[in-house]
Amino acid sequence: MKREKILEKLEHKRTKCTVYTRVMGYHRPVESFNIGKKGEHRQRKQFVEH
Repeated sequence: MKREKILEKLEHKRTKCTVYTRVMGYHRPVESFNIGKKGEHRQRKQFVEH
């Protein structure tokens, strides 16, 4: 099933979540970032420990 169809089917179960990131020793919500910082956050690579 395509991603769009799955999202459409489960739309009623979805809720908004707040994403936090650590900046300068503090945990801050990403939604409070300015447009430049949000773009920078999207370009970050996620670290996965094996």
